[in-house]
Amino acid sequence: MASTPASAPPRKVNRIGLEPSDYKGGRSTLCAGCGHNAISERIIEACYEMGIEPYRVAKLSGIGCSSKSPAYFLGSSHGFNSVHGRLPSIATGAMLANRTLIAIGVSGDGDTASIGIGQFVHLMRRNLPLIYIIEDNGCYGLTKGQFSATADLGSKLKNGVVNDLPPIDTCALAIMLGATYVGRSFSGDKRQLSALLKGALSHCGTVMLDVISPCVTFNDHEGSTKSYSYVRDHDAPLGDVSFIPYFEDIAVDYDPGTTSEITLHDGSRMLLKKLNVDYDPTNKTEALRVLTESHDKGEIVTGLFYLDTERPNFIDMLNVADEPLATLPESSVRPPKKALDEVMEELQ
Repeated sequence: MASTPASAPPRKVNRIGLEPSDYKGGRSTLCAGCGHNAISERIIEACYEMGIEPYRVAKLSGIGCSSKSPAYFLGSSHGFNSVHGRLPSIATGAMLANRTLIAIGVSGDGDTASIGIGQFVHLMRRNLPLIYIIEDNGCYGLTKGQFSATADLGSKLKNGVVNDLPPIDTCALAIMLGATYVGRSFSGDKRQLSALLKGALSHCGTVMLDVISPCVTFNDHEGSTKSYSYVRDHDAPLGDVSFIPYFEDIAVDYDPGTTSEITLHDGSRMLLKKLNVDYDPTNKTEALRVLTESHDKGEIVTGLFYLDTERPNFIDMLNVADEPLATLPESSVRPPKKALDEVMEELQ
């Protein structure tokens, strides 16, 4: 008697019918154990669980180990590997040309805080709709591990050289300049980083996430303040970050006075269960105070520091059309003869 073939297990799909494999990219060529790979995994999970359509995502990067990361997630998405430190200008052009895109930029501490610092400054103040991720290992992993501008004062290299320059705190800088969603996490903190990324995908403004991502080759030794062991020992979470997407409006219950709930642009909610009941994530001055005090204590504070859902983004400020500019008919983009005649008349 012939046996009945076993039925295939049901496919695991998200709310738009895609499988986890639809969000993966190429095989990583980074060092085994590199924190950057963990960040790519969290991006894959966040986009899958949020039901993001991969074709809508534009992946942007500069130069460096971190800037190779977009090849390792969302393989069917658009991608552009720009000149060193020039991610912001490419991202600005892409979003102005097509505001329907979801822009994810992956940079490094060298790509951002050294050669790209000028463009970073202007990106933050414009509030462009962009998720800007810094994979921060405190060194130049492609050029033998020299200190980057985010390396902490007193940190040591493998060869014993001590950093004698103060670091640039990209989170404090982003908050002061006008970014509207600013946080820091650790590549080894799966739960926190996942919640921050999901919130970032729902935010309509500049997201700046500084993710401590240890370099296992050049900066994971005793004396480094960006090593796995140091970050685990000195991590000071600001609170418990939870995220509820708009399509899963689950009721939650927290004790009064311990949780901040902020509604994002698409109706999703960020729930910030505070360790310090006095902390207000919408207060820019408070965010800067926390960052300054934690640095003075030698702590690496993580979590969502600042969130502003009221400030208009750069695309809306410029009144850019809803449709991608390349799809607009000539009648919409070419001024009529009367308008040109008026301009010429004014110039006479």
